[in-house]
Amino acid sequence: MKTLYDVIKAPLITEKGSLVSETSNQLVFRVAREATKEEIKRAVQQLFDVKVDSVRTTNYLGKTRKRFGKVAGRRADWKKAYVKLQAGESLDLLDQA
Repeated sequence: MKTLYDVIKAPLITEKGSLVSETSNQLVFRVAREATKEEIKRAVQQLFDVKVDSVRTTNYLGKTRKRFGKVAGRRADWKKAYVKLQAGESLDLLDQA
C-alpha cells in the first residue's frame, strides 16, 4: 500500500509554478510516476488539509546524458501534477517549510 509520501515526492518551486500559484490558485508537485489523479487528490487533501478541485498531470521523459566512453547515462523519467484548489482555499508552500 502506498503512503501519502510515496505519492507526493516534493513541491516544485519554480518560476512557472510560482506564477501559476499566484494567478490560478494551483500548486505544483513532483509525484510518483504510477500515481493516479485520485491518489494525488487524496494525498494533497490529507497532507495539507485543503479541498482540491481538480488535478492535471504531465509525464516527462528523462534526458540522455553525456557519454562516458561506451556508457551513455540517462536521467530518470518523472511526473508533475498541477493541483487546483477550490475557491476560498489557499496554501503557501513556503510557509509550510
